[in-house]
Order: sequence, then C-alpha cells, then structure tokens
Amino acid sequence: MQPSSRVTIRDVAARAGVSVATVSKVINHRYGVAAETNARVLAVIEELGYEASLVAQSLRNHRTNVIGILVADIEPFSTELLKGAADAIRETGYELVVYSAGGRTGDNTGWERRYLSRLSGTLIDGAVLVTPTVVDVQYEAPIVAVDPHTGPSSLLTVDSDNLHGGRLATEHLLSLGHRRIAMLTGRADLQSAQLRERGYRQALSDAGVPVDEKLVRIGDYDPEIATAAARDLLSTEDRPTAVFGANDLSAIATIEVARELGLRVPEDLSVVGFDNVPESAFCTPPLTTVDQPIRRMGKRAVEDLIKLIRGEQPDTMHVTLETKLVVRQSARALS
Repeated sequence: MQPSSRVTIRDVAARAGVSVATVSKVINHRYGVAAETNARVLAVIEELGYEASLVAQSLRNHRTNVIGILVADIEPFSTELLKGAADAIRETGYELVVYSAGGRTGDNTGWERRYLSRLSGTLIDGAVLVTPTVVDVQYEAPIVAVDPHTGPSSLLTVDSDNLHGGRLATEHLLSLGHRRIAMLTGRADLQSAQLRERGYRQALSDAGVPVDEKLVRIGDYDPEIATAAARDLLSTEDRPTAVFGANDLSAIATIEVARELGLRVPEDLSVVGFDNVPESAFCTPPLTTVDQPIRRMGKRAVEDLIKLIRGEQPDTMHVTLETKLVVRQSARALS
C-alpha cells in the first residue's frame, strides 16, 4: 500500500468548501471569518490531520515557535539536559526539535556551524548548543551555549561550578583519610574538565598532599577509555586507595574494574564521581558524586533563549550554577 501524501492547505479548503485564503485566516487566527465557517475549517483540519509547514509558516510570519537543541550525542548528560529543556518549554507556545550527530563528531571541530547551516534560517527561532567546540558561530537567530569547550564567550552561556565541584570531591576523600587519590580526568579540550582537575589539584595542595602524576590518568569522559585507565591504576602494587572520576560514567567503570580485580568498593577502594546522572544512584554500591544541576542547566538555557527570542534582556550573559556533594555508599574512611 502506498503511503498517503501530505495533506495540504488546498485539501483542507476543498473539503471545507472554502477558499485557501479562508483556511489561511483560520490557521493564523485572523479576523473576517464567520464563526460557523471557522468551526467547519477547524473540524476538517482535525479530520485530515493537517499540519502547517514550518518552513512556509516561517516565511509568512518570520517565526516558527520552534527551538533547536543541538547535541553531539544522546548520552546521560544530554538526556538530563533535554529533560530540563522540556520543563522550560511547557506552556510557552514553543516546541523543541533535537538535532544529534549520534556521536559522530570525533575530530570534527565546528560541528555547530554545520548543524545550524542545515537547520537554516527557516526552521527554528533560536538554538541551544550543548558543549559546543566553538562559540564563534554566526546565525541570524539567538543562541545559548551550555558548557562550551572554551568557557564563557560572547554568547549567553550556562554551566556549573566545576572548579568547586572538583574540590568538593577531593576534599571528601581527604576527609576520609585518603592520601593516594587518583583521578580519571575528562576531555582535555573541555574547560569544565580542566576546572574539575584544577579543583582536584588545589584540594590536594591545600591539604599538603603532593600530586602524584602517576595517579592522574585520562578518562576522557569515555567509559572504554576510563575502564582501561582504571585497570592500569588498580593493577599496580602501589595502587590508589581512592579514585575521583571526572564524570559518573568513568567512576562507574572504575567500580566495575575493581569488582573484576577482586577489590571491594568501598572496603578496598573508595570511588567518587561527578554529574549525578540517574545511573549514579542505581549502580552497586550507589555512587557518591558531585551534583551539577544538569536538568536545571537545560531549563535555564531554554528560559534565557526564549527571552532573547522575545527581545528581552536576560539578567546576565554568563550563568554558573552551584555544585554540591551527594554522599552515598561508594566511599568510606580509610582503615
């Protein structure tokens, strides 16, 4: 069976027995249509399942009431952020479209420019860029960047206090008596990851504990890379007593490696993560982690983007939300 073709405005007009111009007036809530005719046209629209083309609508009104969320991949961080975006969009009259490369960004610095180009100037009224690699993007509509690689820029940006969060994680392990504290760092090109590592180093320095560079390994926010790094760390004779993963997925990978090697968490090894994604609460044992309010970051980004679209000025061009420690069962005092 051939799929039915898209219902057009002409189909609606023919079924309702009115002109295309009359249907257009009904769709765009214009005056000059009798109540009975308006009701008949709306009934036909419902019956046929007619949806106005976003492109055609934008060409007429210069507005689509659609916001784009551009992400490199759909993973725990972006998933939580999208939940916050959905929270913000309710009852605003706007809709969301999510554009993802499915993780195929690799070495493709500047993916944001290509995504925005594909969406062109007729599909969305503004965009939220999630962890963009560059921020010197040119687009004829407002843009908000969440956790950009390079940190604050001329774009309105939303992130969390990564430096403080890195300190919180490390200070917690220090307070439990640990001194051989390893870190699985994040992506080297991402400023938030650099700040988390800086917080780790500052906390050790302030406690008078020298940083052992052999205990600092690249986790890259990637479970496979983190797994290899954790296995190397935990297989040495002078292994660390605690590991700080720069994100929860790295910390969870560390717990799994410890289990494979016959180490108990937290009895033999304490582990702390960063992000507080839902997976952190459901792993075994539940992960002590630093909460960055990802969902609230997504909500704030969309709220500020809508203000920009409406011509309003947000309170600030750079928003940094608080991070806090969430204590669960993956870390304990050193025996």
